[in-house]
Amino acid sequence: MKFNNNIGSLDRALRILIGMALFVVSYLGYLGGLGWLGVAVGGVLLTTAVFSFCPIYGILGVKTTPKE
Repeated sequence: MKFNNNIGSLDRALRILIGMALFVVSYLGYLGGLGWLGVAVGGVLLTTAVFSFCPIYGILGVKTTPKE
């Protein structure tokens, strides 16, 4: 299954940074009982960054990739 990339470089870098930060904050316990939510959101951000594809962007027709 091939996805059309719809995440640009800056968007991808921000998703990686925020996703990793959420994992660390959750692991250290700063989110308390909502740590699972931080892990879930961080996992989604990292997964979309790895594949350079965001399903929500696809539904909305948004692209942060450079124009071709």
